[in-house]
Amino acid sequence: MTTKLETLPSGLTIVTDRMEHLKTASLGIWIGAGARYEEKDEHGISHLLEHMAFKGTRRRSATDISHQIEAVGGDLNASTGYETTGYYARVLGSDVPLALDILSDILTQPKFDAAELRKEQGVILQEIGASNDSPEDVLFDLFLGRAFPDQPLGRPILGTVDSVRSFTPAKLREYLGRHYCQPRMIVAAAGDIEHDSVVLEIAQRLSKLPVTKAQSAMAAHYAGGQVLGSRDMEQAILTLGLPGASYLSPDYFATMIFTVVLGGGSSSRLFQEAREKRGLCYSIYAYQQPFFDTGFVGIYAGTDPADSAELMSVVVDQINDTSETAGEAEIARAKAMMKVGQLGVLESSSGRADQLARQMLAYGRIVPMDEIVRKIEAVTVEDVRAAGRRLLAAGKPTFAGLGPGNGLESAARIAESLQRRAA
Repeated sequence: MTTKLETLPSGLTIVTDRMEHLKTASLGIWIGAGARYEEKDEHGISHLLEHMAFKGTRRRSATDISHQIEAVGGDLNASTGYETTGYYARVLGSDVPLALDILSDILTQPKFDAAELRKEQGVILQEIGASNDSPEDVLFDLFLGRAFPDQPLGRPILGTVDSVRSFTPAKLREYLGRHYCQPRMIVAAAGDIEHDSVVLEIAQRLSKLPVTKAQSAMAAHYAGGQVLGSRDMEQAILTLGLPGASYLSPDYFATMIFTVVLGGGSSSRLFQEAREKRGLCYSIYAYQQPFFDTGFVGIYAGTDPADSAELMSVVVDQINDTSETAGEAEIARAKAMMKVGQLGVLESSSGRADQLARQMLAYGRIVPMDEIVRKIEAVTVEDVRAAGRRLLAAGKPTFAGLGPGNGLESAARIAESLQRRAA
């Protein structure tokens, strides 16, 4: 695989990776702006804008967009995150020009028809309703709202019923013009592609987009604390979080390995102690969520409400113990799992294109896979233990619980002891 990178005078960056054995190509346009860049009166507009991009342009109706891409066997999709928004396609290599034309069209000439906007607002209200019906989604929203209160990072990406209903075509255009500027955009493509052709197409098709530097996101401030939600459920679901490493932190890989040792996979400490030895849960895992300037490590589990306090005691004990006793063998397992996960991305053109774009947005460069592997291998036992101790000392833990009331209060009190033990 050969990676090529080019930055246009406008600041727009194009990165490609030709994968000789493939006949298809994955490509997309990623913008370094998402829900985190919204003002209070814009809550949910990033996600709505992503939806409206496919609802018609000055050259194509919504039906035209779907018919033209599917006529060549391709597909279009998009996603909105807190820090990025992506619009992408997968087609045969011979149809890359068509995909680039459609993607460029929806970003440079969106129609934002008022009737289509009203319909899509209704669709998103249904999406919000579905999310509210999902206990895991509700729990995660509670958690982020407590961890990052009164900040965009603490607000659900979908917005609220009132905020989504409030948006107008003019508001969408204003937000797009303010954030969808060329210096903040990455075009990434992988598979059966020709770099020079992609550069030529993009230079022509995205030239109308603004070249001014877009505004930055609000700085994140992790608060911690606890929040409990009551819901009639068979299980109680719990999340405990600690402030962690950003993408750019020197502790990023050590923190990730600590997280895998703690709760990544069936050999992890949490799985073995909470599920295999005590039978307290069906699902339990730890995860690392980095952002550009902050991050957190979270632990999720579901259990019988009566077992909530015991389960949280196990979680607190395992976090503390892992920060002191993480060993060579389990760290080696975690490294192997991480390497397989990282290398697996290279086997998919869509995964590779996504990785290229996100690396450019996070680091401003393509990080070679051998460099990633070296950094993983370079982490020592003491590095992992130190990363765990830094998590414990970083700030007040965040606890969110959802379910019947029995046991949640006790679990929350035990979660708070994590900070007291670390102090």
